[in-house]
Amino acid sequence: MHHPLLASSTESSLPIWLVSEATWPQLATDLPAAAQNFAKAQGFEAKAGSHCLLPDADGGLLGAVFGLDGDGAKHPNPFLVGKLPALLPDGVYRFETEAPDPALAALAWLLGSYSFNRYRKRPAKSARLVVPSGVDADEVSRIADAVAMGRDLVNTPTSDLGPDGIEAAARKLADKHGAAFSSIVGDDLLKQNFPMIHAVGRASATPPRLIDFTWGREDAPRITLVGKGVAFDTGGLDIKPSSSMLLMRKDMGGAAATLALAAMIMGSDLPVRLRVLIPAVENSISSNAFRPGDILNSRKGITVEIGNTDAEGRLILADALALADEESPELVVDFATLTGAARVALGPELPPFFTDDDALAAEIAECGMAVNDPVWRLPLWAPYQSQLDSKFADMNNTGGPLAGSITAALFLRRFVSAAKAYVHFDIFAWNSSAKPARPEGGEVQAARLIYALLKQRYGS
Repeated sequence: MHHPLLASSTESSLPIWLVSEATWPQLATDLPAAAQNFAKAQGFEAKAGSHCLLPDADGGLLGAVFGLDGDGAKHPNPFLVGKLPALLPDGVYRFETEAPDPALAALAWLLGSYSFNRYRKRPAKSARLVVPSGVDADEVSRIADAVAMGRDLVNTPTSDLGPDGIEAAARKLADKHGAAFSSIVGDDLLKQNFPMIHAVGRASATPPRLIDFTWGREDAPRITLVGKGVAFDTGGLDIKPSSSMLLMRKDMGGAAATLALAAMIMGSDLPVRLRVLIPAVENSISSNAFRPGDILNSRKGITVEIGNTDAEGRLILADALALADEESPELVVDFATLTGAARVALGPELPPFFTDDDALAAEIAECGMAVNDPVWRLPLWAPYQSQLDSKFADMNNTGGPLAGSITAALFLRRFVSAAKAYVHFDIFAWNSSAKPARPEGGEVQAARLIYALLKQRYGS
């Protein structure tokens, strides 16, 4: 089903000329005199991201001209046209000149039209785009809808999206696609050997849980996704300062990315056996909260000393990864808003990823660039493993003051041994300021690239 902001007919559509500083002078000479003169009077120079609404001879709207990155730009931004839906009046538009990547341009249009309106109503975006020639409108719509769902989840505050709300969202998605769904809640986590998920979430009024659903043929390649679902993170007894809690509703961004990716996979009917595991908790403070210095057992049998209760995400992921590993899947992928160290290293827009599989790493990097979902590989540097040593347990949940994203990844790797390949993404899940096709607020990172990778491997 096409997205409502995509049109299939060019009838009554208005042209958008995509130009660069090099191509604009020639194109301008082909425009009617009124449009040429108006653009000149406005000082339009076709700089990247600039636009000008062009009048016709009667003062109506002839169309629009929009500046792309200049010819020969080393890293042109394929999402730049995502600015247009917010700039254009209501109507139906078509690209009169071809976008460098028409499919990404159409996706950028839809992603740039997104807004989160649950708590404050705003006028709906109604600038529609005629589907560019050769673009699969269903595929673009499916990806845009999945990203919008993930953004909505991240943007929703914990008052309306606790661990039970994450479960409800996962169940709704699973039911939509006929997936088999289950959830292990509260003390049943102890009975079924998920002690670290239970320990992290037991202080909350909303019980912790492990969400689990499967979809696809039993004999298809097994792909398992694991998403960190911390609905809110106070830091536990090692409490965060108030300024650091302001965005902690996004600490379930890994779960949101996982569900968005699952929606893409199931919606396109990829021939894989998909399993989704989301440990969903709230890291709260109460008399029964887990403590610094506690030693926890794990599903894998590895004992973990708690060096800091604010390093809780890796604990719940470890139990879920151990379960994922028991099936020896072809690929295990986890998404987690795990460390501030990742942001220090690479900033909010470029998530690091970790894997021992060099071929997989190359494929991830290639797909990330191809679909404008960039990531950067960091090393699983074995000598740093000693930073996780404990005098009393098999390992500590925190390393030293440096290389925090690497030591967190090394911690997680201890819990995956049978899977044929494993990759960990340390995402931010938030746009601190608006950029083309990426509005301020919750963001889905790395999911589109893994979808592209799976389509490349298993698509028809």
